[in-house]
Amino acid sequence: MELHIKKEKGVSIQPDMIGLFFEDINYAADGGLYAEMLENRSFEFVEAFGEAKDYYTTFDGHYGWSAYPSESAALTRVVMGSPLTEENPHYMRLEAKEGGAGIRNQAFDGVYLKEGQTYRICFWARNINYNNTFIIKIEKDGTAYAETTVSTGDYQKETYNFYKYYETILTADADAEKAEFIFALTAPGIVELDFISMMPTDAVEGIFRKDLYEKLADLKPGFLRFPGGCIVEGNTLHNRYRFKDTLKPVWARRNNWNRWAVHGNNAENDWHSQYSHYNQTLGLGYYEYFLLCEKIGAKAIPVMNVGFACQYQSAEILSMDDPAWQEFVQDALDLIEFANGDVTTKWGSVRADMGHEAPFGLTMLGIGNEQWQTERADFFERYVRFEEAIHAKYPEIKLIGSAGPDITSERYEKAWKFYNEHKNQENFVYAVDEHYYVKPQWLFDHVDFYDNYDRTIKVFSGEYAAHPVSGMNRPEANNLEGALAEAAFLTGVERNADVVVLASYAPLFAKLGYAQWSPDMIWFDGSSSYGSPSYYVQKLYGTAVGNFTLQAAEDYKEAWEENIYYSISYKEAEQDIIIKIVNANEEGKALSIKLDNSWQEQASDYRAQILTGPQKTSVNSIQNPENVAIREVEGDINREIALPALSFSVIRVKTVKNP
Repeated sequence: MELHIKKEKGVSIQPDMIGLFFEDINYAADGGLYAEMLENRSFEFVEAFGEAKDYYTTFDGHYGWSAYPSESAALTRVVMGSPLTEENPHYMRLEAKEGGAGIRNQAFDGVYLKEGQTYRICFWARNINYNNTFIIKIEKDGTAYAETTVSTGDYQKETYNFYKYYETILTADADAEKAEFIFALTAPGIVELDFISMMPTDAVEGIFRKDLYEKLADLKPGFLRFPGGCIVEGNTLHNRYRFKDTLKPVWARRNNWNRWAVHGNNAENDWHSQYSHYNQTLGLGYYEYFLLCEKIGAKAIPVMNVGFACQYQSAEILSMDDPAWQEFVQDALDLIEFANGDVTTKWGSVRADMGHEAPFGLTMLGIGNEQWQTERADFFERYVRFEEAIHAKYPEIKLIGSAGPDITSERYEKAWKFYNEHKNQENFVYAVDEHYYVKPQWLFDHVDFYDNYDRTIKVFSGEYAAHPVSGMNRPEANNLEGALAEAAFLTGVERNADVVVLASYAPLFAKLGYAQWSPDMIWFDGSSSYGSPSYYVQKLYGTAVGNFTLQAAEDYKEAWEENIYYSISYKEAEQDIIIKIVNANEEGKALSIKLDNSWQEQASDYRAQILTGPQKTSVNSIQNPENVAIREVEGDINREIALPALSFSVIRVKTVKNP
């Protein structure tokens, strides 16, 4: 195969085009990116039940906790009466009947320790009838792998109702897996406890789990869309994501049940899934999302609820005639002020008090998640009301609209008709959010999907992924075939960068054994993580963004017939031609690269990053995290370049002026 590359400039590529989508699904936040190691730290968890139009929860404040070493040694009760915060009114009343008795936490599937690693323990205690020391340890099968003590008098601050705040450091004496967190008293007594937390001290900013954060940073993402996803809507409007609930001290953030706690509910399981205790502490809140964006160099794209609960899973809609509906519009205005307002504004001062005096510089905002228009669901009218209110005060903010949950139905067609009716209205919509979860072959077959789109309104490919298989807890769904299909489709996205200005794979994270949705980009357990083949596709795209596209003299559609898919761009700062090319065949191919006569430059060497594996079903795992990974080669451009079977390659050709 030959490519005669032309010098002629194609379409400009947005430098922030390839980004990330984060949703608290698959335990991506608590138990994942948010580095908290304990479950139900504030004794507020609920258990979720039900189906569409009939969801309910029951209080289960004991969840994750039990008496230690036995119920005869310790009496545990979750009570109310004089709480640490009004937002979380329950707390643990512990009566130790003997020294060494207390409570234990299951910590998801157990505490994982690394020898020599330190962990910050903090908690609030009201010492009802106790004046001695607390024992904090990590234990498995009677062996303590880390242990420390804290005196009741060694507190840092105290509330009006006599809660005292304590912090200490726990050091791991050895590695441990699936151990228990123990909090005990050294003598008989009664204490009341709230917000017991364990965080590794290497958590980035004291918030983000280090290995997961680093995997995100390594992608060089242009943006981060958050907090979802269906989380934005909730399965009821009461359990929607409310950003103002997250702008408080972490122990004062109102606990919420997670919309994904009821995923998989059906008659056979009595409308009660294995994830019924999936809750949100909101420790990962809007301030933390903005901080994450800033640290990894990504633009923030928060998504706002428009007064709908999840259109898939609920029928709840708050009428625009209801005075309470204005709260949803006001939330959007207040969020922009929180992100961009100076310290003299109400919400800008809240941001400053949280530790970030300078504005975050928000430029984009999503209006609704995966919403569509029906006779009952008046999404289009709501979008207009949001747009008018936001642009009346903040005309510079770019708004992201929704095309619904797919790109093949009447919902999608209605959405585009609506936006096109307003395409001559300046700043009405910056980009329309399109979602597609499809079989790999669909992506191969639709590499030209955006070739004939109108160029007036832009596209945000906000959620996409190849699904060789789907379902809960299926890491094998992230195989090489799916990743190559995504890479091939993205060649068409890049060629049409004048239409598609933003693109993000979804979902981002999945905790092994806790995944409601497969496939996912990054998989992890309590101590380790790995990138799927799809992760490496995203990395190759995100770290090789050209300034504009180039064309070859050859017809790229002829290459498709040979299962070869490519796009070409140019990076001005490095003077690099960047060729992204997928060989979806099960045999290797050879590529010859020539610069046509329009180039005054010459090229002699190339560098290539190649993603490949032995077969279509090849996957990565905790045990073999780089079974499918990137390897690098370099060579002489005047010789053929080998394209391995089942591979995605990014080839950089350095150009230099002829002498």
